Amino acid sequence: MVRRSERVAFAGGSGFQLSGIVDLPDEQPLGTAVFTHCFTCNKDLKAIVRISRGLAEAGYQVLRYDLTGLGGSQGDFSQTHFSSNRDDLLAACDFMSQHYAAVDLLIGHSFGGACSLSLVEQIGSVRGVVAVAAPSDTGHLADLLVRRDPKIASQGTGSVSIGGRDYIIHDSMLADFRNFNLPATLRQVTKPAMLLHSPVDETLGFEHALRLFALLTQRSGNDPEPSPTSLICLPGADHLLVRNPADIEFVTAAIAAWFKRLMND
Repeated sequence: MVRRSERVAFAGGSGFQLSGIVDLPDEQPLGTAVFTHCFTCNKDLKAIVRISRGLAEAGYQVLRYDLTGLGGSQGDFSQTHFSSNRDDLLAACDFMSQHYAAVDLLIGHSFGGACSLSLVEQIGSVRGVVAVAAPSDTGHLADLLVRRDPKIASQGTGSVSIGGRDYIIHDSMLADFRNFNLPATLRQVTKPAMLLHSPVDETLGFEHALRLFALLTQRSGNDPEPSPTSLICLPGADHLLVRNPADIEFVTAAIAAWFKRLMND
């Protein structure tokens, strides 16, 4: 199916203008998705671009966008945190609902996967969520950042190099990461979820995928019904899915097939 791309801009959760691209088919879309990137990535990450375009070629329209302070979006990254990421995702869904169609699927990579998982129950139109190489908690990132620069904890501000670029990190960001209870949120998820994770992911170990699966599917006491969750292993894949082009192709095909089933249920 032929696809096209449209550049868009909209107000994020903190009021800053966010930059996005909607990849969509030339025909009537079969469904609508929003794709959220990882901690310091952006909408132009190779895997995100290829997956979004691949889904468009399969008949779905996908918004990929830059969170506040990253890529082409306005704002100061050092003033953001997990809560502001969630607000940006909500704003992205509102934008799609107003200008394209109500969002059916949330897709997220790494920290964006955690963000998407945390909001799937909150957005009424959304039918399910896909998390690629996602963490099972948000506090681990705070610990990682402090290990890279202890001044964040001792002085309240530090600098961390990620992907060859330096980022200012404030302790307020770490506090938000530690205060958000992702496991408790996931125990309330009842909508379908698909987890994709590499057993040899050196950034986020496979234990995160196993814990996510347990949190989504195991219930006790007065917990709601479990989420019908699929866990797909990506043998040999790296965290950013750049080592082998076949990994992105497989992930795209898996999401497209799962999306089709989700829309037909």
